[in-house]
Amino acid sequence: MHSTTKNISVHGLNLNITDCGEGKPALVFLHYWGGSHRTWTPVIARLSDRYRCIAPDLRGWGEFGKRVADCSLEQQARDVEAVIETMGVSRYVLVGHSMGGKIAQMIAAGRPAGLDALILVAPAPPTPLLVSDEEREMRARIYTSREGVEQVLAILTERSLPEELREQVIKDTLNGSSAAVQAWLDHGMQLDISHRVRSIQVPVTVIVGDADKVENETTLRHELGKCIPEARFEILPGVGHLSPLEAPHELEAAISSVLDPLPERRNPAA
Repeated sequence: MHSTTKNISVHGLNLNITDCGEGKPALVFLHYWGGSHRTWTPVIARLSDRYRCIAPDLRGWGEFGKRVADCSLEQQARDVEAVIETMGVSRYVLVGHSMGGKIAQMIAAGRPAGLDALILVAPAPPTPLLVSDEEREMRARIYTSREGVEQVLAILTERSLPEELREQVIKDTLNGSSAAVQAWLDHGMQLDISHRVRSIQVPVTVIVGDADKVENETTLRHELGKCIPEARFEILPGVGHLSPLEAPHELEAAISSVLDPLPERRNPAA
């Protein structure tokens, strides 16, 4: 894969973004809370020979945007919409993981003209995730130290990551701004978008590992079923929450099963 990392400006904010491959529809990947555009590299390596793949850093994560105050999901969604417009993408599929999955639901609920399908990878549900103040404070503390991230990795993954990817996860997590960390803990998790999500009109596929300890299949079927009863589920055996890193081959196959029937796959003007 010839991967190109660019730096673009949207809403006055510099963002790193992977942009490689060609073909319609383009794939726009949104990472999890603690990740970066690099989270998707193993999956993009398996898809960029057939599709244009775009993966931005969300604000407050990655190398830039550390001083921004507004890291709300609403602003994240506006950023992604601006990236899509700036990159000149006319047709696309949103692929959102965990927090990125909730942002993808918000964008899809607006019924953008170019959206062909929505793929949710172990997504945060549209309904609120209610946690106590003590638990939120504990999660915030854990994400400030290497030791804390290593503890979380044992929960996030079912399969052992190669050392290089473990280091990437640790670095990306610790690189997040305090505003980005707190925006999810204080507001994003509790945000109820279920009333909006009911308006999604494109096909929706949910991909989740059967060993996911964060967003499990049973809960997702229940919570998403309230809003998107026609959503199709793909289950990855023996996979935890970080499927883009721990099971990129299986995840690519599941994504391809959604994409292959879509028309004009080879058109380079994505």
